[in-house]
Amino acid sequence: MQTGIINVLKPPGMTSHDVVSFVRRLYKIKRVGHAGTLDPAAAGVLPVFIGNATRLIEYFADADKSYRAELTYGFETDTGDDTGNVINNCSYIRPQRSEIETVLASFIGVNEQIPPMYSAIKVGGKKLYELARKGEIIERKPRKIIIDAITLVTEHENGMVFDVTCSKGTYIRTLCSDIGKRLNCLAVMSFLVRTRVGEFQLEQALTLEEIVANKELAVQKADASLKHFPAVILAEHESKAVKNGRSICCNCSDSGLVKMYDWQKNFIGIGQKTCQLTGNAILSPVKILSTEP
Repeated sequence: MQTGIINVLKPPGMTSHDVVSFVRRLYKIKRVGHAGTLDPAAAGVLPVFIGNATRLIEYFADADKSYRAELTYGFETDTGDDTGNVINNCSYIRPQRSEIETVLASFIGVNEQIPPMYSAIKVGGKKLYELARKGEIIERKPRKIIIDAITLVTEHENGMVFDVTCSKGTYIRTLCSDIGKRLNCLAVMSFLVRTRVGEFQLEQALTLEEIVANKELAVQKADASLKHFPAVILAEHESKAVKNGRSICCNCSDSGLVKMYDWQKNFIGIGQKTCQLTGNAILSPVKILSTEP
C-alpha cells in the first residue's frame, strides 16, 4: 500500500474534503486525510496524507501557517468573507499607510479571537456552520491564537493585501474583521491563499493536474511532515526491538518525541525519549509505520 504525503495546491471552489476524495479515487486508497482545512473559496497549500502516513497527522496539527490575504473595506457579511450575505455597510476614510502598519503590528503576539459562526467548530455535537445556515447564532468563547508576523504587501483604494504567519486555529476572515475594527471601518476578507503549512511551501505545491500526470513522484516520504522532530538512528537489533513494541536504552539528550530510523536510514516511526536519573534514556515506540525487517 502506498504511503506518504502530497503537497496539494488546492484550487478555489473545492472543499478540503473534495481534495481528499479526489486523491482517494486517484490512488485507489481509502486511508486519506488532510492537515489544516481551507475554506472552499481559498486556495493554497493543503498537505494530504495517504496510507499509513495518516497516523502522523496528529503530530503535524500544531504546525504554523502562512497566508496572503486581501481585505476589503466598507461592509461586513455573515461569513466574514465576500462570499457571504452583506449584513452591514459603512462609509469610511481610507486609512493612511502608517496607520495600517501600526494596526497590523498591534496584532503580533498572543491574541484572543472569537471563531466565526461559519466554521467547522463543534458545539453540542453540531458544527457552527450547520447552526448558522439555520439562522442560529450562539455565543462562542474566545480562543487564544498567536500572530508571529504580519506585514503589509500593498494597499489600494478599497483595501489592502497583507501576509501573516500564525498559529493553528487562526481564522483569517476574523482577523480581517478585527483589523477593520481597529481601523474604525467594517472589513471582509476578499481573497486568501495559504502559502505555507509547516515545511510545505506554496512554491512546491502541485496542482491536481500535475498530480495526475506524476502520481508516483507527487508522493513525498511520510517523514516529510516531521522535520521539526529530532532524528534517532538505531542499530539493527534496536530497530527489531522497537518494531516489536519494546523499549530500548539510548544515550540521553533532550527528552521528547523523536523520529526513528533503522541502520539503513529507513523511517520506522515516532518514539518517545525519556531521560533517566542514571544519565541514560529510555526510547519507547509510540507510532510504528514500518514493521518490515
